[in-house]
Amino acid sequence: MKIQRIDINVDVGEGVGNESLLMPYVSSCNIACGGHAGNNKTMRKVVKLAKQYRVKIGAHPSFPDIENFGRKLMDMPCVTLFTSLKEQISDLMAIISEENTMLHHVKPHGALYHMAATDTKIATTIIEVMKSIALPVKLYVPYKSVIEILAIQNNIPITYEAFADRNYNDDLTLVTRNDSNAIIHDSNAMLEHVFHIIDKQKVKTITGADIPIKAETFCVHGDNLHAAELLKNLRSNLEARGVKIL
Repeated sequence: MKIQRIDINVDVGEGVGNESLLMPYVSSCNIACGGHAGNNKTMRKVVKLAKQYRVKIGAHPSFPDIENFGRKLMDMPCVTLFTSLKEQISDLMAIISEENTMLHHVKPHGALYHMAATDTKIATTIIEVMKSIALPVKLYVPYKSVIEILAIQNNIPITYEAFADRNYNDDLTLVTRNDSNAIIHDSNAMLEHVFHIIDKQKVKTITGADIPIKAETFCVHGDNLHAAELLKNLRSNLEARGVKIL
């Protein structure tokens, strides 16, 4: 096995209210900060839980689109997007500061995340937001993406991310949620999917191809109805195979 230490992250503060069930099984979390979900009350609640369970805290900014849960591309000027993302992250950072803890990372949400993988304009806007943060905050990025390249060029520390509960296409994009095989629901299938990436640094795609990939953190979506059970099984079985969750 090439990598024996990984991070498991989860998207939280999105209105499901299951954070207390998820925190025991993850090592980092991505807190919705008002773009697609979340407000000061939910952010503070999740920050407190993250502190309690010693989970690293990340901001989960989005296109400002609560109606579509941030999963639809918005065509907006770069300066408007910059302002929105900066405000979202700043709102969370203010609460984090009040709770005497630290922001560890930023992970864009939904359509913003996926567009930043291929769209230079959107990726550049996110990089500019990262540069405006006066802290050495990490950026969670997909492998072989535009935002990865720009982050490296701008000396933004990155963490490669893969998705534990999503299937991949041959070009390392995620299978669209419109397809029936987009989401991995079975805990055993999820375990094998993640362990294969850790062990081989390759992902098995829906065509059966084995495509090289890098991943240091694995995401399970918190709005999955079975997220807590899936996370519990994933963590315990990975640890049983000698993988340390940090």
